Amino acid sequence: MQDAVIFDPTTVDDDTRQQRDEVSEASSPLAALDAKQRREFNKLQKRLRRQVGNAIIDYGMIHEGDRVMVCLSGGKDSYTLLEILRNLQRNAPVNFSLVAVNLDQKQPGFPEHVLPEYLEGLGVEYYILERDTYSVVKEKTPEGKTTCALCSRLRRGSLYGFAEEIGATKVALGHHREDILETLFLNMFYGGSLKAMPPKLLSDDGKNIVIRPLAYCREADIAEFARLMEFPIIPCNLCGSQPNLQRQVVKEMLAEWERKHPGRLETMFKAVTNVAPSQLADRELFDFAGLEAKQARMQERRIDALNVSNDG
Repeated sequence: MQDAVIFDPTTVDDDTRQQRDEVSEASSPLAALDAKQRREFNKLQKRLRRQVGNAIIDYGMIHEGDRVMVCLSGGKDSYTLLEILRNLQRNAPVNFSLVAVNLDQKQPGFPEHVLPEYLEGLGVEYYILERDTYSVVKEKTPEGKTTCALCSRLRRGSLYGFAEEIGATKVALGHHREDILETLFLNMFYGGSLKAMPPKLLSDDGKNIVIRPLAYCREADIAEFARLMEFPIIPCNLCGSQPNLQRQVVKEMLAEWERKHPGRLETMFKAVTNVAPSQLADRELFDFAGLEAKQARMQERRIDALNVSNDG
């Protein structure tokens, strides 16, 4: 069995590409929308494009000549990420390329044909990376424990290593605003640390730069966009089927806060981007021990300024 299956759209001739684009447009689920629905869809798409574009600019995610590896799981978030990046690519001020990569973890019943058919229909270069992490996770995870931590590590390691193999300069993940906030509270409640998912990250070994272009996007907008686009969603039977997941508990808590106090999640996300280290208690992040010396310097400058004023 091959380690990776590749499709390269550059091998498709112009006539075939034009015919495919015409068929795709005519058969698009959006063709069935009435005028009002299409206007609402356009507003939604523009909002997502604007938010993704702003995140890319704010954090310097994509530069001239970048080869961006979009990790495609088959879920609503990664489909939306790929579609919005393809959309922005047409009018971006810099030239960058996209390559979609799916990690086939050999979960029983995984529909292996769905993503290749979808990506070939788009004409996107892609790889299907086959790694039997499912068996490893099931073998190593004790009965009753959640599989997420080990699954995530194995998946991340496989994708990061493959990015280097294919010359990808950025690894794009589909995490959105709620994912970032959920991770913040998970770390506070269960990990004793104040950290979330940064929009841009250098991997521990320094080999990969990870970007999250959907960082400013609401999950509800992504879900609606995915519904209207009729993406061929593939459910995760490994993680999603586990009861009492800590992340699910936090997700429900945040959703309840938003229902009772609309706009609270937006305010909390702003807090993640507006950190005051001196108002926390991390001794590595802020020099609390040196405050007396700082006070002395400030007082010295104040006295000098007074002396100058009196001399005048």
